[in-house]
Amino acid sequence: MKILVIEDEPEMKGVIKQFLEDENYVAEVADNFQSGLDKIVTYDYDCILLDITLPDGNGLDLLQELKKLDKADSVIIISAKDSIDDKVKGLDLGADDYLTKPFHLTELNARIKSVIRRKKTEGKKILELENVKINIEDRSVIINDKSVELNRKEFDILVFFGMNKSRIVSKSAIAENIWGDYIDQANDFDFIYSQIKNLRKKLRDHHAEIDINSVYGMGYKLAIK
Repeated sequence: MKILVIEDEPEMKGVIKQFLEDENYVAEVADNFQSGLDKIVTYDYDCILLDITLPDGNGLDLLQELKKLDKADSVIIISAKDSIDDKVKGLDLGADDYLTKPFHLTELNARIKSVIRRKKTEGKKILELENVKINIEDRSVIINDKSVELNRKEFDILVFFGMNKSRIVSKSAIAENIWGDYIDQANDFDFIYSQIKNLRKKLRDHHAEIDINSVYGMGYKLAIK
């Protein structure tokens, strides 16, 4: 899961980023309106944590930009402003939740899981793909009622395919979602091939009724056997 934190307070931004990474999210940060806009235009995110008060603009204007771009990113407003008008306007503009500072990081994590689950898994904690059951919250995978051990990236790739099961996904889309903006430093996508190869082997070894097929010149697609 990839999260973007748009927050101008350095300490708050750093604490949230570290917490999210400890919780196995890919976390990216932006500290002002323009850098936040650049990221939401260029990349897709599972959830955006958005401060309203930014040094060079209003976070609510970023919500309007997201709406214009027709993006599906979930948005949680995190703000020191506990104003009913701001909450109503934010929700009307498409925000999924509103959390007033100060807040506990565990509550933030629960809100993130909730909005992602509502939007991408129809409110379910378990993502079911034939005989494969993926618990998104505790990051576990069951195939034929047996637990399957996946590393962090393999799990994230499987979830990404499960949430995009009817689409062909490119290597670049997988890389951006799983590795975040660090992908800009990569020379090629061989590391993706390696992770998918290992994931496919584990699925086959456990007789999963799904597979990941290569689509020549385009990327990969989840397949039902």
